[in-house]
Amino acid sequence: MKQYKKMHGFLLLLLLHYCLGQSDYAPYFYDNGPSSTSGNMALFSISEDTPVGTQIYILNGTDPEGDPVRYDLTFEKGSTEYFRVQPKSGNVTLIQELDREKQDEISVTVSITDGRNKVIEIVRVFVMDVNDEPPEFQNLPFIIDVPEDTAPGSSIYRVHAVDKDLGSGGSVSYYLQSSIFAKFTIDGHSGILRVKPGETLDYETTPTHFVTVVAKDGGGKYKGKHQVLTSTATVTVNVLDAQDMPPSFVGTPYFGYIYEVSVPGSEIYTVSAKDGDQGNPNPIYYSIVNGSDGVFDINSTSGCISLSTHPSLLKNELYEIKVKASEVGPNSQPLVYDITTVTVRVVDLNNHPPTFYGENGPQSKFEVIMYEHPPAGEILRGFKITVNDSDQGANAKFKLRLVGPSRVLRVVPQTVLNEAQVTIIVEDASGIDYEKGPTLSFKLLAVEIDTPERFSATADILINLLDTNDNVPIFTSEYYIARVPENSPGGSSVVAVTANDPDSGSWGEVKYTIYGSGSDLFAIHPSTGLIITQPWTSLDAEMRSKYNFYVKAEDSEGKYSIAEVFVSVLDMNDHPPEFDEEFQEKTMIIGTAVKVQAVDDDAESPNNVIEYSIMTADPDNAFDINADTGEIQLKPFIKSMEIVQNITKQKDCKWSLVVQARDRGSPSFSTTAVINIDITEATPLKGPMAAFLMKSRDNPLRALGIVTFIILVLVGVTVLISTVMYMRNSKSNRIMPVRRIIKRGPRDQQTWKFKIPVIKLSSPAEKFLISDPVSSPPQETSSPRLKPTPPIAPCLPPPPPSNIRANERPRAVPTISGALTSKSSKKAKPGRRKEGNISSALVSELKMKLEQKINENNQGYY
Repeated sequence: MKQYKKMHGFLLLLLLHYCLGQSDYAPYFYDNGPSSTSGNMALFSISEDTPVGTQIYILNGTDPEGDPVRYDLTFEKGSTEYFRVQPKSGNVTLIQELDREKQDEISVTVSITDGRNKVIEIVRVFVMDVNDEPPEFQNLPFIIDVPEDTAPGSSIYRVHAVDKDLGSGGSVSYYLQSSIFAKFTIDGHSGILRVKPGETLDYETTPTHFVTVVAKDGGGKYKGKHQVLTSTATVTVNVLDAQDMPPSFVGTPYFGYIYEVSVPGSEIYTVSAKDGDQGNPNPIYYSIVNGSDGVFDINSTSGCISLSTHPSLLKNELYEIKVKASEVGPNSQPLVYDITTVTVRVVDLNNHPPTFYGENGPQSKFEVIMYEHPPAGEILRGFKITVNDSDQGANAKFKLRLVGPSRVLRVVPQTVLNEAQVTIIVEDASGIDYEKGPTLSFKLLAVEIDTPERFSATADILINLLDTNDNVPIFTSEYYIARVPENSPGGSSVVAVTANDPDSGSWGEVKYTIYGSGSDLFAIHPSTGLIITQPWTSLDAEMRSKYNFYVKAEDSEGKYSIAEVFVSVLDMNDHPPEFDEEFQEKTMIIGTAVKVQAVDDDAESPNNVIEYSIMTADPDNAFDINADTGEIQLKPFIKSMEIVQNITKQKDCKWSLVVQARDRGSPSFSTTAVINIDITEATPLKGPMAAFLMKSRDNPLRALGIVTFIILVLVGVTVLISTVMYMRNSKSNRIMPVRRIIKRGPRDQQTWKFKIPVIKLSSPAEKFLISDPVSSPPQETSSPRLKPTPPIAPCLPPPPPSNIRANERPRAVPTISGALTSKSSKKAKPGRRKEGNISSALVSELKMKLEQKINENNQGYY
């Protein structure tokens, strides 16, 4: 019964499923084949060099009812996810880099669904190969041993490389990097390494070879381009030595010596030979072939040659021994050999060093006394030195040299054989200086030249110098600068000068003297060099502030040097300011300033810088003063005489004040002056003369100087004009030179009188007032003066006498001609009266002197 119920239920479900399937079909993929890029990805192939992010496929399917479908793509758990799908479009993108050599097939589960039904398919995607893997050598490193006698063309090794790529990219060929010394070749297909035909290996020349093998694949495409990949490996070929080289002696040629003190059995020389096959050497056996004469033996294993008799029994001085070195085989049989010659010489033993001798035998110290600065090339005759070496031949050859101050002395001879007389010569006289040191020490060395022992001898050379007066006193400075306060008492220290004379004794004593302009005010201590002021003098900066003179430093023989001394007298504030007058009268026009001035006789600032100030004033607070210039002005509010009269309540406007002048020295000095100032008001002035007087009201001397200058200029111009006229008339009135008498009547000489008008001023302000020349007529100051008679030109002389030679050149007689025009009777203006009178007088006087000179010349003819 129960089985019946189960079957009934199953049939019911099957019926239900059939009914629903008739109305809703599942979606499905299009199967477009493996070469298509659209479908269900079944058997799809992709190149392993496809870049990540590339769209590689489109999942494509449909739903029978036309419902929209969605796609999905999954991988097995634990496997790498290489692709990703866009659910709606079905675009498949590569998200992981591919490597065929690691995985050449990818299993992917793709699905399509319409939301109700889902279809799942498992597909395989194949990864296609590209040439991206280079060949890889197997069994590295390659190290092989090859006997050096391997025949040319023999195989010595086979290299093997594997390429993981497929097709041509996985095929491998071989070749060697080229070299001019290549001794090997390789088969390009099999990789078999051989000794190059015609080449042999030599252990003695090159025990190891390094061969570089290159493995190359067949090439293939990679990312759209053809690519060939290679790899390299180094094959180390160690050459094994073979017995193919004879022995050879080392260090030839060989020379040995027998000395006079040698005994039988003494070692003379040890020869050494080596097997040419150093990789596998055979033992060496030594023997003497000939030339021994029975006086030499050799050790067969060490090669040591020794003397077998006493040296006195030797008959020859030179022996040439033939020594044989043979290889010994495994069975002690002699193999290849080599022969060399050992030259043995019987020589004198170098057992005597050089020795220095004086007058009394061997001596190691020599001493002499001499004056400093001998001439260059002079022989030091105080030395009697002999040097000797008792050995013979080359053992008695040695060199002499002096060790001490460089290039001062030299020794002759420099090379000696057996014995020589030693001569010492001066080379640099400047190095023999008593002041540098009273003694000079040298070492005289005798050293053997060509002997292995190089025996030597040493002697001390001591030179005691005597001083000479070869130096002048030298000042420590070329000039000395001193500063002395003024008014210092007599005998005050100024400066101490120092000069050094390195000579000894009285030659090194320095005496000081001074001379030059200004030195009479100073004295110097002859021994210490201390300069002081004279006891009777006191320096004053106002009289003279700078002194310079010379100091002379002299030794006992008159050698001297000179230095210059500069003395500056420091100004002290020892003079107070002084006014010209303690009581001064000044006239002040309102709006202008009057100036007071004081003088300070000090030489330098700030001692002579003066500051002015008002101590008291009557009336008070009416004046200001410029502290630097001393200009006194009324207060700004006093602008007219009415204000002045209101302050004083008097018509007489004369105010007074006490002005103080103080210097800026330390301590400071001051002085005062009483200034009485007459206050007045200016009257308007007209014309250039008025302006000039206004400017010069405080300095009348300046105005007088300018007027004098103008007068001198006018006089000079007048003289110049008269001279020009005289020269012109002299050229125009030439006459023959004859003696004539020109009689002229007595001429009254007019006496010129000058009267300078005196101007009297009723008040101080009137000196600034000038009348208008048009409105105020000039006053008669004196009676009219008589004008001088104008000069008259002299009459021409009479004709010359007949005794004048025809060829005689006439001589010119100086004359003057001209006329004076009488001046107008109109009187001159008062402003120019003085200048006109003086100019006229000077012109007339000049012309009168010219006439007098002409008269004197004419009288000389008679």
